[in-house]
Amino acid sequence: MKAVALVTGASSGIGAATAEALVAAGWGVIAAARRADRLAALAARLGPACHAAALDVTRDQSVAALLAGLPASFRTIDLLVNNAGHDVGGRRRFDEGDLAEWQAIVDTNLAGMIRVTHAVVPAMLARRRGHIVNVGSVAGRTGFAGLSIYAATKFAVHGFSDSLRKDFRGQGVRVSEILPGLVRTEFAATRWKGDAAKADSFYAAGKGTLAPADIARAIVYCVEQPPEVTVAEMTIVPTGDLDERAAS
Repeated sequence: MKAVALVTGASSGIGAATAEALVAAGWGVIAAARRADRLAALAARLGPACHAAALDVTRDQSVAALLAGLPASFRTIDLLVNNAGHDVGGRRRFDEGDLAEWQAIVDTNLAGMIRVTHAVVPAMLARRRGHIVNVGSVAGRTGFAGLSIYAATKFAVHGFSDSLRKDFRGQGVRVSEILPGLVRTEFAATRWKGDAAKADSFYAAGKGTLAPADIARAIVYCVEQPPEVTVAEMTIVPTGDLDERAAS
């Protein structure tokens, strides 16, 4: 293994595709998420370069347990891909939403990213080597009706990423932000609590969608640049939606 990456939200979608792309590029990958069965299947498919680890980014104890339980060959994390996120209860007007669901989005998309980064980055700084990739969204640059809380978290991810980059200037730790447009994953079905038909209709109504592998390739491109190069931000949208109007 050339180095070790920790990928959150790795049980499906962009996270699983990123784990696969990184293993193919020679990385060792800690594939982390809440769905242990999905992670076990992914690790079985990718082989010994992939270590599956249960992780709930909303819980301090879960993050600490993951790091404490890593095998020796996976303990030095050179790359953190903060990908875990959801929009359960989203795509509806703010006042019609459930406050507990809004809070859960913030807890995962923003607080979870901060929590995992805070746990991993000290060792990177001590070694003066590391890379943090935060998966944001085009909804972190412009608002969308029905996405008030999701967009709020992604605006915050953008500010967090930009500020981290400046915090760590000259410290050997790079920070990149990926801003995808509409990616066809299980994300929409999860938003609507398993309503696959509604999710399919949502994607079909768009001007085209990206595949998880499209985002994974972009992440690999960012992390394989030489140390003196930082891809600060990369916006990726479907060719049919170049005005970036669509967001997950």
